[in-house]
Amino acid sequence: MEQSIFSLLPPLLAILMVILTRRVLLSLGTGIIVSAFLLGKGNIVQSFSILWDAVKGIFVEDGGLNTWNLYILVFLFLLGAITALVNIAGGSRAFGEWAMTKVKTRAGAQILTAIFGIIIFIDDYFNALAVGQVARPITDRHRVSRAKLAYLIDSTSAPICVISPISSWGAFIIGIIGTVLATHNITDISAFTAFLKIIPMNLYVWATLGVVFIIAIRNVDFGTMRAHEERTMETGIPYDPDKEIPGEIKEELPSSEKGTVGDLLWPIVALFVGTIAAIVWSGLKGSEGGATIMDIFGNADVSLALVYGGLLGLVVSAISFFRQKAINSSMDSSLLLKGIGVGMKSMLPAVLILVFAWAIITLIDELGTGVYLGNVVANSQMNIAFLPLVMFVVAGLMAFATGTSWGSFGILLPIAGQVVAATDMSMMLPALAAVLAGSVFGDHCSPISDTTILSSTGAGCNHMDHVITQLPYALLSALIAAIGFVVMGLTDNGMMGLAAVIVLLIIFALTTKKNKVPQGNMVTEKPNPGR
Repeated sequence: MEQSIFSLLPPLLAILMVILTRRVLLSLGTGIIVSAFLLGKGNIVQSFSILWDAVKGIFVEDGGLNTWNLYILVFLFLLGAITALVNIAGGSRAFGEWAMTKVKTRAGAQILTAIFGIIIFIDDYFNALAVGQVARPITDRHRVSRAKLAYLIDSTSAPICVISPISSWGAFIIGIIGTVLATHNITDISAFTAFLKIIPMNLYVWATLGVVFIIAIRNVDFGTMRAHEERTMETGIPYDPDKEIPGEIKEELPSSEKGTVGDLLWPIVALFVGTIAAIVWSGLKGSEGGATIMDIFGNADVSLALVYGGLLGLVVSAISFFRQKAINSSMDSSLLLKGIGVGMKSMLPAVLILVFAWAIITLIDELGTGVYLGNVVANSQMNIAFLPLVMFVVAGLMAFATGTSWGSFGILLPIAGQVVAATDMSMMLPALAAVLAGSVFGDHCSPISDTTILSSTGAGCNHMDHVITQLPYALLSALIAAIGFVVMGLTDNGMMGLAAVIVLLIIFALTTKKNKVPQGNMVTEKPNPGR
């Protein structure tokens, strides 16, 4: 069953079920069980042993704790606690009121969110969760749906990280590119320089960012996103109250009327500064001798840095709480522990979805789904001019089926190098760029992707609402990028491919019609202080 067409069955079954039933845990659980039975070749005892090993591997690895996964889960719980304390201190309410005086339109709220997503480029996990915390009060006040917020977050996190050399993604990708170049004795260009040259060729990134700003500026919506936006404009509630929201604080908590903007901003600033400082510290600690910026990011323990940043953010949140208690004598000290407990509890749905996603990704990797798709490309006979397009499509399918862009990078970048080396070396950088682009595209569309899950969590949006509403936008960006890759391959010129993308974005901007939704219709009060 391994590395065969049957290895596609579990991810496709899970994805199909999650789309049809909208029950994420049930669908992921089904995919996990089917994967285990395929690996166990129908033997029940062996299958359950494989299943247990996959689940155990999320928490224990090589005889010790799997600190990467555990730190990510701890960070989620810390973020839930920070959110609750910020709400109790009145920070979210105050920031929303301040934003109303500075950001006058729904378009402005969406553009500001996209800019936040571009600025915070260090890591996609951190981006997805931090941007949601800052932008949510603004978008809620301007009646922007949580589905739209999740789309904006998701479409400016991974796309920015994948073209940023100073990021956890950049360090990982440059390391693989270096191996590919060394394998094929390419010495006239360094891995870092190759990465920089690839940036303008990563057409899905530019198509996605272009679509994001066009949709925000022109107030264009289509597909199910349009229904979410219209409902939000009509009711003022930016989510479907009948659906489960990851990170939603269901228990009613009081909110100080004397809170300030600083009660929201300072915990987020502490979270950001603490995380960056911890990344630099752990990167320097893991580097030998004179460490460069790339060494620091390549050797940093990002998950541990998130925990340190989260702890610092929690401390600052607690300080804000006690400051508000000193101002408002009616606040009870017991609210501190209650807020932390309620905030952590609110993250349980997101944590469970993430754990299930990690389990199925592990089993899919053992089935060799990615290797199978990679071999399909390597063994095919194709016109070299269409290699960028083919690599883009295959990388998209691989990331969609496996739920991991990094796994797709690791498998397909070397395969792309092998295919190019056997055909035309001038296509090396375009082919590598297409793999990076397709991997981000597939990751965007996949309901089992951890970055998609965390974007839903950061936005406070039902996970499947995010997946379904984002899909048409991601497909539009992918179509634009695919045409660009065809032009790139036929002309053997990366800049021509980028030019084609820009032209198509201009056509999209000029031909789309704005939604007939009233502008300037803002919520005067937060829909729910805990959300």
